[in-house]
Amino acid sequence: MALQALQSSGVAFRKILSHFPEELSLAFAYGSGVYRQAGPNSDQKNAMLDFVFTVDDPVAWHSKNLKKNWSHYSFLKLLGPKVITSVQNNYGAGVYYNPLIMCDGRLIKYGVISTSILIEDLLSWNNLYIAGRLQKPVKIVAMNENATLRSALDKNLKSALTAAFLMLPESFSEEDLFLEIAGLSYSGDFRMVVGEEKTKVLNIVKPNVAHFRELYGSILRDSPQVVYKTQQGRLEIDKSPEGQFTQLMTLPRTLQQQINHIMDPPGKNRDVEETLLQVAYDPDCGSVVRLGLSAIVRPSSIRQSTKGIFTAELLSKSKAIQTLHPLYVFFLEACWVFTFPWGSEVSP
Repeated sequence: MALQALQSSGVAFRKILSHFPEELSLAFAYGSGVYRQAGPNSDQKNAMLDFVFTVDDPVAWHSKNLKKNWSHYSFLKLLGPKVITSVQNNYGAGVYYNPLIMCDGRLIKYGVISTSILIEDLLSWNNLYIAGRLQKPVKIVAMNENATLRSALDKNLKSALTAAFLMLPESFSEEDLFLEIAGLSYSGDFRMVVGEEKTKVLNIVKPNVAHFRELYGSILRDSPQVVYKTQQGRLEIDKSPEGQFTQLMTLPRTLQQQINHIMDPPGKNRDVEETLLQVAYDPDCGSVVRLGLSAIVRPSSIRQSTKGIFTAELLSKSKAIQTLHPLYVFFLEACWVFTFPWGSEVSP
């Protein structure tokens, strides 16, 4: 099972995890503090450690975490775990981040997401936010025996491969494939325009080709859609309209719907299958898939970035804002006003 390639945990990660309530269905670490990256994030020793905690009952978990780690939360802690969970579930990408936390001698950031919301994102790509994180190598620190979650994690990897196949030529290298996969969750991401390092995807993949190979190798070897020449590091796929239609029909539901929305002329109201058949014969099939991905990622990345700033501690918030491009801040504040109408009244 491809998920086994993710299984890795160290003492340092488990020690950090011991500072939090134990009721986790999944906990993983990711980013430049876990896997070496090229470019400006190459200083792995001093990099912030990023975590995501998946919980079955967010209200109960936040209630316990507030008692253990009150200082981690912004002003929202004064409103209690139900409000925190409401902000977590109903705004942005369904995840609540506490950033810039000193824990066990390391600077960390951790996000909390409901198990049910994560499973839905893994299967349907509603936001492609945490699902996108899990398409890249991560370190699994803790995981319970949730068969539905495990199946969804595996399906997310297969969907990532299928989407990448549709945007690649008939023959390509492993690195080409992994660059496409790593870039899926950055398609249309506002931060890639005015905030994040422009070569971020390349910096993620270049030093970690072996980790990507470990993550996707068994799926590639078992896939009837691809010829995987492991010795040469090359792959070949079926780019016929029939082959592309088969791939399009297995894409996550939200991406199919976005493609349908892009390609369906006003007044036609065609069903998704009819639209996907048209796209399969379109020479620009890959470009249409990329537009569909951008339509998912762009709004969720803006809303989540906005929520991330305004749910941070006052000091953390001001530091974060000082490092951002002024145009980025303007957009984030505008998004806050329209997405959280009560934000100007209660934000610190």
